[in-house]
Amino acid sequence: MIALAASARALRVFQVLWVLGFLVGTTTHTADLIVGGVDAYSGFPLGVRLFWVSLTILDPATAALIIFRRRSGIALGIAVIVADIAVNWTVFVMVGGLSSFGVISQSLFAVFILVTARPLCKWFGPSSPRERADLNREA
Repeated sequence: MIALAASARALRVFQVLWVLGFLVGTTTHTADLIVGGVDAYSGFPLGVRLFWVSLTILDPATAALIIFRRRSGIALGIAVIVADIAVNWTVFVMVGGLSSFGVISQSLFAVFILVTARPLCKWFGPSSPRERADLNREA
């Protein structure tokens, strides 16, 4: 019973860290847009600029889905962080203009996301009524 409680506590910590991480991204990109307006990210290629602006929607959407313990939030979170580090490392190496601290800390967050995704997915349980019905049929 004690091990189970510790495990649930760890899973809650994972959930909170996912939410905080994606809210940091939300805050960063929102602040960039508030300060820079339509010219935010103007020194970067159009595709990169559009991607970074899209994160003002994708990051908080991920956080919300994780708060409500939806498996779709895990899938979205993985997709967002993998795409984000791919874009940011490419920009860092090819174009410049990004801090090494930012790309390294984001990469460490990506490792955390990938390591904790499976346990969170199991903890969240089935997302859809169909998945729950399938589980009930198997039981």
